[in-house]
Amino acid sequence: MSEALRVGLAGLGTVGGGVIRLLDANRELIARRAGRAIEVVAVSARDRYKDRGVDLTRFAWVDDTTALAQQADVDVVVELIGGSDGPALTLARSTLAADKSFVTANKAMLAHHGYELATAAEAARVALKFEAAVAGGIPVIKGLREGAAANAIGRVYGILNGTCNFILSKMEAEGRDFAEILAEAQALGFAEADPSFDIDGVDAAHKLSILASIAFGTRPAFDTVAASGIRHLLGADIAEAAALGYRVRLLGLAEDGPDGLFQRVHAHLVPVDHPLAHVTGSLNAVVAEGNFVGRLLFQGAGAGDGPTATAV
Repeated sequence: MSEALRVGLAGLGTVGGGVIRLLDANRELIARRAGRAIEVVAVSARDRYKDRGVDLTRFAWVDDTTALAQQADVDVVVELIGGSDGPALTLARSTLAADKSFVTANKAMLAHHGYELATAAEAARVALKFEAAVAGGIPVIKGLREGAAANAIGRVYGILNGTCNFILSKMEAEGRDFAEILAEAQALGFAEADPSFDIDGVDAAHKLSILASIAFGTRPAFDTVAASGIRHLLGADIAEAAALGYRVRLLGLAEDGPDGLFQRVHAHLVPVDHPLAHVTGSLNAVVAEGNFVGRLLFQGAGAGDGPTATAV
């Protein structure tokens, strides 16, 4: 077996802790499948002394996150900080400049700077991996890039935000209004204290721009995504849709047509006989339509420590 792949891990929140726990639990399985052990050797986060439920004493602590790329004993850097710019982008650039591979779950950074980072990775002949940036544990990036590589993709669309899907599913099942369900989602941890990125469609737009770039071989074009959310939906809207044979879902849709790339995130009426109408709770689902394979449906957990750590 080859020497271990040594990982520098930046960010020790929910997903970062999940990555460590997954590697601990499935260490032998992963080594067997990868042909080499994968070992975290260095970590970095804002608070060194916060209790994260995992033993960090076995890892080297790096106070300056961006210095992870310069660690001699680090082969690949995993970024789980978040944010389109700032320390995450600085770390990405410095890692690729050091000719080291880079793994990220950062959808916002990729939506805004993905082309730059992909170009840098190609020039350095290292890997830039971002399965965890879209739809949590669902292997949709690999599915589109490899599984559907022989197909021309006509369009890709789906439920890309678990918070919105949780809210819409509850409104549908219980007949309550948006504000009431949002407050419940926040209490349960499904929604942030400031949920604007989720409920206004920005999070889904980040993910859609990445999916579209993979499906159609284009640069990520977040600025051209027309995005609206679910903030103004009423319980009465959900009930009226149901009476007409539809369910309301926040969908991201990308299509490469004769007039160029079309990208939109909006609340959509989904016929009850469509698979997406039956995706409930915080689940995500992505549909890709290929000219030979037909409709492909990818569905699963779109967030959480276990699913997202799996994608990492």
